[in-house]
Amino acid sequence: MDKLTIKVEVAYALPEQQVVKCVELPVGSTVGDAVHLSGLLEQFPEIAKAILNVGIFGKVCALDQRLNALDRIEIYRPLIHDPKEARRQRAKK
Repeated sequence: MDKLTIKVEVAYALPEQQVVKCVELPVGSTVGDAVHLSGLLEQFPEIAKAILNVGIFGKVCALDQRLNALDRIEIYRPLIHDPKEARRQRAKK
């Protein structure tokens, strides 16, 4: 890694599997740049079809967020059930 590039990790997790890709990008790159360069959109086509929700170290951010060296970008899966609705259903029981 030279002073003109940074390394970051891009992570995506399924219930049975987690994939983490290391990518090297130019300084000033964005979260979206890293996600596309990681190849995860091609590896998991369901990500590309959904609205892309991402975060850095567990904090939600936008795709145009600038990256720092060693950031960990997480691609979030859509919720299967609304947590509030699930609580309501449990409370009814």
